[in-house]
Amino acid sequence: MPNPKRRHSHARKGRRRGHDFMTVPSFAVCPQCGTPKLPHNACPECGYYRGRPVIKAVEK
Repeated sequence: MPNPKRRHSHARKGRRRGHDFMTVPSFAVCPQCGTPKLPHNACPECGYYRGRPVIKAVEK
């Protein structure tokens, strides 16, 4: 396999890594209780996923 002949400069490395940053996770609203939750996950407040209870809710 070919290998690089010269090293990449700091600027070139920085331009390449310009999009390697963390993104804010998207949120969905739980239709059962209305709290924000991660999409495709059970609601941590009420324990429902797709209209059915799947986990025990966290009581405060």
